[in-house]
Amino acid sequence: MTARLDRIKRAAPVAFGGAGARHRRLGLGLAALVLVADQVSKWLIMDAVLGTPRAIEIAPFLNLVWVWNQGVSFGMLGGGAVSPWLLSGLALAVSVALAIWLGQAETRLLGTALGLVIGGAVGNVVDRVRFGAVFDFIDVHAAGYHWPAFNVADSAITVGVALLLVDSLRPRPAQ
Repeated sequence: MTARLDRIKRAAPVAFGGAGARHRRLGLGLAALVLVADQVSKWLIMDAVLGTPRAIEIAPFLNLVWVWNQGVSFGMLGGGAVSPWLLSGLALAVSVALAIWLGQAETRLLGTALGLVIGGAVGNVVDRVRFGAVFDFIDVHAAGYHWPAFNVADSAITVGVALLLVDSLRPRPAQ
C-alpha cells in the first residue's frame, strides 16, 4: 500500500504539496502582487500625480502621460473596433488557461512567468471593466520616436512572455 501511495504522490505533486505546489504558490503570489502594483500605480498616477490628462517629463526619454488604450497590448486593435467586454472575456479565458498550466508548472521560472502574465492580464481586465479601456501612463521615447504608452500590467506581461520563451528553450531532464 505504501508503494502505491508513493507512486500517486510522485504522479501528482501539486495535490500533495510537492515542488509543483511551490511553483503554483509563487505564480499566484506574483499574479496578486502584479495586480495590486498595477492598480495602485494607476490610481497614484491618475489621481495623485497627473490629476487631469496631461504629460509630465520625468527624463529626456521618459514621460508620464494619460492615455486610454481601447485595444490590446500597445494599442493593437484599438479605436473601439472591439468591445471591451469581448477583450475582457478573452483575457479572462486566457488567464484561466494559464492558471491551469500554472498548476502543472515544473520549474520556478515557469511559475514566475505564468504569474507575471496572469497578474498583468487581470490588471488590465480590471481597467476595462471599470473604465471601458486600459489606463496607460508610461511613455518611453528617443529621437522623436515614441514607444506606445504602457503600464505596470503591460510590463509584467512582456517580462512574463520573455521568461516563457526562455523556459521553452531550456533543456528538460530526461524522464
